[in-house]
Amino acid sequence: MKQTIRIHGLQKLSMVDYPGKIAATVFTGGCNLRCPFCHNALLVTSLSGSPQLDTGEVLQFLQKRRGLLDGVVLSGGEPLIQNGVVEFLQAVRDMGFSIKLDTNGCYPDALAGILDRHLADYVAMDIKNTPEKYPQTTGLQNFDMAPIQASLDILKTDSVDCEFRTTVVRELHSVADIVEIGRWLQGAPRYFLQNFEDSGNLIGAGFHGFFSDELDAMAAAAAPYFQSVQVRGF
Repeated sequence: MKQTIRIHGLQKLSMVDYPGKIAATVFTGGCNLRCPFCHNALLVTSLSGSPQLDTGEVLQFLQKRRGLLDGVVLSGGEPLIQNGVVEFLQAVRDMGFSIKLDTNGCYPDALAGILDRHLADYVAMDIKNTPEKYPQTTGLQNFDMAPIQASLDILKTDSVDCEFRTTVVRELHSVADIVEIGRWLQGAPRYFLQNFEDSGNLIGAGFHGFFSDELDAMAAAAAPYFQSVQVRGF
């Protein structure tokens, strides 16, 4: 089996990355966005500083964890820029694992292909900000929202379990923004607010998170638009 997926990280055991499951998390390298608050800068802009793992060895590790892990999370970077993502997910599926896919929503055709093949049981899609603020938040001046909307439409009509999540940054997000996001995504099953934390490995600088009471106010503002709203990071 030919594998061209670029793997740059493996968390062998996670209790939080896949809701309700014990999982391993596989991190791919490379991303089409340049979010200045991104905490995985090495996986986005400096892949040479992040050693690449052998795909076969990662699959061998997962094979040995059959019966011990419930699932596998494919995260990034942005996994859907990878040429070998379908082959990798098929290999993981053949081992009997449940699969969670993390994506920024910029590749709706790739997302649809994975869902058509039943290679994801749960999808977590990042919502960077309101549509008007996507250029500022992604670090790309001429950002095209059409793929994002297409991915949203796919997840709204597909039967796959999913969540939407926003990493909230004091310099980029307000309660009003969260309300606008809620109106945009109205009716989605789950929405998570993830508080920004400075990993020390950012693309940009000068960003801060929120206090817990501020996050609670954001969650309350979003609550009317979703079946469930929760805060992560506190």
